Amino acid sequence: MSPCLQTASVKVLVRGGGDLASGVAWRLHQSGFRVVITEIPEPLSVRRKVAFSEAVYEGQCAVEGVQAVLVKGPEEVARVWNQGFIPVLVDPEAACRHSIKPEVVVDAILAKNNLGTSAKDAPLVVALGPGFEAGKDAHFVVETQRGHNLGRLLASGFAAPNTGVPGAVQGITLDRLLRAPARGPWRNIVDIGDMVKKGDAVGTVQGETLYAAIDGVLRGLIRPGITVSKGLKIGDIDPRGKREFCFTISEKALAIAGGVLEGILRTYGRQPNH
Repeated sequence: MSPCLQTASVKVLVRGGGDLASGVAWRLHQSGFRVVITEIPEPLSVRRKVAFSEAVYEGQCAVEGVQAVLVKGPEEVARVWNQGFIPVLVDPEAACRHSIKPEVVVDAILAKNNLGTSAKDAPLVVALGPGFEAGKDAHFVVETQRGHNLGRLLASGFAAPNTGVPGAVQGITLDRLLRAPARGPWRNIVDIGDMVKKGDAVGTVQGETLYAAIDGVLRGLIRPGITVSKGLKIGDIDPRGKREFCFTISEKALAIAGGVLEGILRTYGRQPNH
């Protein structure tokens, strides 16, 4: 790292607290940046054990040794930073950026479309995945599609379009996903970290049972009690069957986080005033 960059002087606002966003927040926090996360009132994170969005429900949570704390407003952010934690705010529009004045905004909502992020939101704006044009909607875009370009930082153009098909794990794509069989409150039968076999019942929605399509470990599962829409992704089975993968940040999230870190260092690491 360039010796001219004092990371603690660079504030980074990460929009979204799901697993990929949390991988970004975790890596930047570990690198010394002051990171704040904004979320919606009822996050729908599937990989909850590695998502800082859980702080919205629990008041606090930890991902690989890094603690996040829910705060009521931007006036509490500095206190949590000084405690060495990541503050999380329920602020869907990231309006707190007007008072926090971050040097960097990272759109990690992964909505596949731009929901309002502008390159004017901060001196440096980095967006993850499709739906953004680098150099227009954001200064940089990071590729999120698995493959050769995963984590690549783009200064112009678009990330690969969403195909609707998840990246293959041991050759398995769509069958890895668990989707709600109906609309209504989700009730789980098994939990994250449990091993399942093809045909096992995972949970129910309005009396309709969701079954596993493959053997593996349940890597992600939406919070029980949340009202889901039919077809919504609510779980993820990992055919590799390694339970520890359920509780650690994925290689995909860390690769994307590396792209974000590169964007920050390209921008601030070369400026002698930092």
